[in-house]
Amino acid sequence: MPYITVRGVEHYYEWVKQPSSEIVKPVMVFIHGWAGSARYWKSTANALVDEFDCLLYDLRGFGRSQGKPTIAQASESVVESHSTQTIQKLTYELEEYAEDLAVLLDELHLQRVYINAHSMGASVAALFFNRYPQRVEKGILTCSGIFEYDEKAFTSFYKFGSYVVKFRPKWLGKIPLVDRMFMARFLHRPIPKSERQAFLQDFLEADYDAALGTIFTSVSKAQAELMPQEFAKLQVPTLIVAGEYDQIIPADMGRQAAALNDTVEFVVIPDTAHFPMLEDGATYLQRVREFLQVPVRC
Repeated sequence: MPYITVRGVEHYYEWVKQPSSEIVKPVMVFIHGWAGSARYWKSTANALVDEFDCLLYDLRGFGRSQGKPTIAQASESVVESHSTQTIQKLTYELEEYAEDLAVLLDELHLQRVYINAHSMGASVAALFFNRYPQRVEKGILTCSGIFEYDEKAFTSFYKFGSYVVKFRPKWLGKIPLVDRMFMARFLHRPIPKSERQAFLQDFLEADYDAALGTIFTSVSKAQAELMPQEFAKLQVPTLIVAGEYDQIIPADMGRQAAALNDTVEFVVIPDTAHFPMLEDGATYLQRVREFLQVPVRC
């Protein structure tokens, strides 16, 4: 499996391309959400391979990307503008994950790309769009939006989230039907069992500090205040895709975000929830292609 060192941390990545194709295609980068991995983007990437060379990677601390730099890796990653001390102080702020992406693109010698990001990854992508607009052709934010700060609700969410992250015994994945129960809140339509099991495995194996740290940084008063500003100043042509019955990031949150900026389009995929690209891949791809103005190939 291919790995690349990004700011002292080994990141898993993979290319989804047509074999032996000599045609130069634009690159689409896929970013997953909290406690997931690039695995659930694979079917979408495979469907777009005629039009794009697709780059999938696991965020720091999730999937197959380890959570922290080792001393050896940190030493190897020292360059003129970065010290070992700086590398070892990486945090779980979403802005840091946006910087991870910038370094990943540099390491792979990619200058300008399309980006399709999901959930927490979509917040990372929005931050990246505004910091590096010259590097993004168009962006797709799947299940993203803005939310209002509610101290009582956030406090309850932190307590529940902390408990969920702490109680993740590996044997949980061996219980029959647990994958179905685990994914019930995320879905409105059924998805293949292999997809449910992969997401459960990613959740169980996520780095503790990364899983807990991003709960506090992605759902916070600071983010509630920051993200409306980020959406309002977007210059990159952006599509927000929402699932009609999404309980995690309700469609209204995406609609409110899109209303802040004329460069942002908004679409709802009917009868889907937090994974519209898996629950109704055909409709999702149709809306994405319409936005990208990529012709459908039979």
